[in-house]
Amino acid sequence: MSQNIILTTGTYDLIKDHIRRKKVTIEEEELLLNQLKNASQVLRKNLPEDIVSINRKVTYKDHNKNEEKTILLVGPENVKVSKNKISVLSDEGIAMVGYKEGDIIEWPAKKGNLKLEILKVEE
Repeated sequence: MSQNIILTTGTYDLIKDHIRRKKVTIEEEELLLNQLKNASQVLRKNLPEDIVSINRKVTYKDHNKNEEKTILLVGPENVKVSKNKISVLSDEGIAMVGYKEGDIIEWPAKKGNLKLEILKVEE
């Protein structure tokens, strides 16, 4: 999990604002601030296809529950859990955003530590 994440400028600003509003745990805040400090910011059109980002479909494996899920990562205003549209600011979203296919992320989420493997990212 040491590699630098890649974010669109809009997603970067959204996460920065989320931290500023104290919507994350101290441990998450520390991790996120460190990630943001080292993150590459790109325009949406320059975002590599295998990077988890808003409006991308992500298939991942939850190693703790040993299950695979496919979600559409969306902005907080477009969440529809019944349609698997999950917020980029949810525990899973904030853990995976900026990472790429094949990455395994361990994340100290509010509801318990996550271990997620990104299997596939689609437009």
